[in-house]
Amino acid sequence: MSVTLRQLQYFVALAETLQFGAAAEKVHVSQPALSLQIKAMEEALGARLVDRLPREVRLTRVGQEVLDRARRVLTEVGDLEQSVRWRDGLAGRLRLGVIPTVAPYLLPMALTRLRARDITLDIRIREAQTTTLVTGLRDGRLDAAIMALPLQDPGLTARPLFRDRFLLCGSPARLDSLGQGAEGLRPQAIAQDQLLLLDEGHCLADQALEVCGLRSRPNVDLGASSLATLAGLVAQGFGLTFLPELAVATELRAQPDLALRRFDAPEPGRDLALVTRSAAEGAGWVDTLAGILIDAGGAALALARDATLRKP
Repeated sequence: MSVTLRQLQYFVALAETLQFGAAAEKVHVSQPALSLQIKAMEEALGARLVDRLPREVRLTRVGQEVLDRARRVLTEVGDLEQSVRWRDGLAGRLRLGVIPTVAPYLLPMALTRLRARDITLDIRIREAQTTTLVTGLRDGRLDAAIMALPLQDPGLTARPLFRDRFLLCGSPARLDSLGQGAEGLRPQAIAQDQLLLLDEGHCLADQALEVCGLRSRPNVDLGASSLATLAGLVAQGFGLTFLPELAVATELRAQPDLALRRFDAPEPGRDLALVTRSAAEGAGWVDTLAGILIDAGGAALALARDATLRKP
């Protein structure tokens, strides 16, 4: 009896969740069916892959080795399927991941352009933090993802899209209190106790700490999970935060009292990229998708600049 791809998929799901019930739900099968396939896989390999504990499972040493190989096999199979599926270019089904601080601002324009190009394109969106998207790309559950650089994964390739600059936002009174120093507005001049950031895990929060020269998060931790929440708080005078230019037009419409100031050059920002598995590098569909995203990003940034200029 040979190990099947289905068994490899079930085993990887079990290794990631460490619970039979959660793993079964993840791969859309019943728990007994998944348990049976894992047992059959162990019999085929002649080794125990997991220790079954009362409330969870734990990978054995052999199980850890098999997990690494299983992921590689599934990635290779995914690349094979992808090369066939995309032989006619950007068509069929696109599984696209996007980080949360980009999704609500770029996707409306990007999806409109994708639909205009091919109304039959089946687009599946996954909004998640960077670590989750990287795992999805490696495991073949995503075809591509939009995230911020830098990217440190040898199995993935980044196609640069555009630079998204940061603006300082808060209430008019709080921004006026900063004054205008001789060197202009610098991120390093923002007091740590005034800075509000997103939850840990959001790359935007890490980038904000870096540009401010801070090694730790501020003492005030509101647990905000979205830029919209932060914009609403600072508009009412609760501190200051960084707002990516991509989000400016949307958040100004939602928060008319929000005030904005640009930093002096060199302006801080983030570089957004389209990330795929390295096997897709040079594929025509990647260039097509990147071109559409660059165009959509340019339109979104133009709206942001216009909204900033019209802001009294």
